[in-house]
Amino acid sequence: MNFERGFKSWAERTSASLRQELGVPPHGALLPAVLAAYLDVTLLTPREVPGITAEVLDQLLHHDPWGWSAVSVYQADRMIVIYNPRHSLGRQASDIAHELAHLILSHRPATVVMSQDGSFVMRSYDHTQEDEANWLAWCLLLPREALLRSKKLSLSAIEIAAAYGVTETLVNFRLRMTGVESHLKAAAARRRFR
Repeated sequence: MNFERGFKSWAERTSASLRQELGVPPHGALLPAVLAAYLDVTLLTPREVPGITAEVLDQLLHHDPWGWSAVSVYQADRMIVIYNPRHSLGRQASDIAHELAHLILSHRPATVVMSQDGSFVMRSYDHTQEDEANWLAWCLLLPREALLRSKKLSLSAIEIAAAYGVTETLVNFRLRMTGVESHLKAAAARRRFR
């Protein structure tokens, strides 16, 4: 993931700013549903989508539940996020936060093109936008401040995941990418040699 200079710092500041606006402590858990409500975004599962056919529901939830995560659609200038309820709660949080990050970042929606018979769908995909949305989403769910505090409390990755409603995989990724563990080890080494 290559970002424009300053993007990662901006993402951390944005996470802190949104937490402050929502009254969530800098190290507190930010629930995607709370952020969605604040951003005036509706969250739905496929079963809650008006007019969805039984055939489409069956495809999304039974035949291919692992083939999709979440999608954003706009209706009358309002964003609706349809997310996959078959994924774990931690994965759902990440999927929803990713879609909300696109909104926060003012990304242009992907273009979807269907064949005339509706059997073939092609969509545009912008790797930069997807990487930015992932990074911001993960900062929103698990900011560096939260990781620092958690590690100072000697919490394991499993405990951090449970406290923040995310996956253990995300915790381990964020610990590596933010350098929190290296920072704390270096600080402990400096204290030992004083």
